[in-house]
Amino acid sequence: METIALGVESRIVRKNEAAKLRKSGIVPAVIYHKGEETVAVSVNEIALNKLVHSAESHIIDLQFPDGKTMRSFIKDVQFDPVSDRIIHTDFQLFAADEIVELEVPVAVSGNAAGVEKGGKIQIIRHALTIKGMPADMPDHLTIDVTALEIGHIIHVKEIPMDAYSGLSIMDDPDTPVVSVLAPKKEAEAAGEAATEA
Repeated sequence: METIALGVESRIVRKNEAAKLRKSGIVPAVIYHKGEETVAVSVNEIALNKLVHSAESHIIDLQFPDGKTMRSFIKDVQFDPVSDRIIHTDFQLFAADEIVELEVPVAVSGNAAGVEKGGKIQIIRHALTIKGMPADMPDHLTIDVTALEIGHIIHVKEIPMDAYSGLSIMDDPDTPVVSVLAPKKEAEAAGEAATEA
């Protein structure tokens, strides 16, 4: 997993301070670690957007103006329900030998059998929560969809983890992750037949 540097600045939590920061393109955030005091910081919205909307997960080196660096990952992001802008972020610190839970984006590989027959691949879950050592975390979790037929679904419990030694998926085993949708005309015909019946 790639490590990305991200500049942060300490902030004092005051009334209406978060709204002022957001107006100037700065996102309020916190840094926390089990057993330690939470640190309030601010981060550039544009730089944060690049990380949050990336197709890969990253380890983040939070860099303070005084040269201090803290190794972390994004634990939670809050979005404005109207504008979809990031309004708050939680960064979690970790030690190299610590077991962590991290959201990892889902990627697919192979040409699905159902797509060859006119179906359309649909990624239902774009990220899954993976538990393991930080050094073992992948940039993304790749799922082979070659055998996937029209109407079939790959669930969490069906994802082979042999290639990801020491890692486990924390999401519900019955969670659907990837499927192949029927071609639109076929789906419409099936719907009409069901209505007539």
